[in-house]
Amino acid sequence: MTKLSRRHFLVLCAATNAGLLLPTGSAAAKGIGDFPLHKKVGEGLTICPYCSCGCGLVIATDENGHITNAEGDPDHIVNRGALDPKSVSVPQLSNSPLRLKTVMYRAPGSEKWEEKSWDWATAEIAKRIKKTRDDSFVSTVKVDGKDVTVNRAEGLAWIGGAANNSEDCYLSVKLARALGVVYLEHQARI
Repeated sequence: MTKLSRRHFLVLCAATNAGLLLPTGSAAAKGIGDFPLHKKVGEGLTICPYCSCGCGLVIATDENGHITNAEGDPDHIVNRGALDPKSVSVPQLSNSPLRLKTVMYRAPGSEKWEEKSWDWATAEIAKRIKKTRDDSFVSTVKVDGKDVTVNRAEGLAWIGGAANNSEDCYLSVKLARALGVVYLEHQARI
């Protein structure tokens, strides 16, 4: 026997009630016909990006992928469906007219920002990481007169954010360790 969660119970109750309202072939019900939804809505599960608690969210999006609603995930182990006011305001993150949607770059010494492409930004970041890693890479250190292999980049550091989920953190740490980063920290501990 499978365990029925509270969310699935409510979905089954709603489906049962909706089934009672559907036309059954009687003369009175034939005039109702199909009633299309106002708009298609998709749901996805995510984690609140604000504090380091890691509350689960159910995000509703419209047909264009814009966030229309944010609710607490009743099946999430951290918050069990409860949310604080910051989490409820998550739709404002993606729908704000003030949100930047392009890369803005200000050259050293310049007073103005210029718009750049994502390809340029990715290549520039990779170039700078490679240069810093090459300039600060230490392959061996002397310990008791012997060379010990360490393979670390002392000029790089990595800081994680509280809004990252486990998968993001796993991939970030793998990349940081592959680069030789030893100064690896998390925002919640600072």
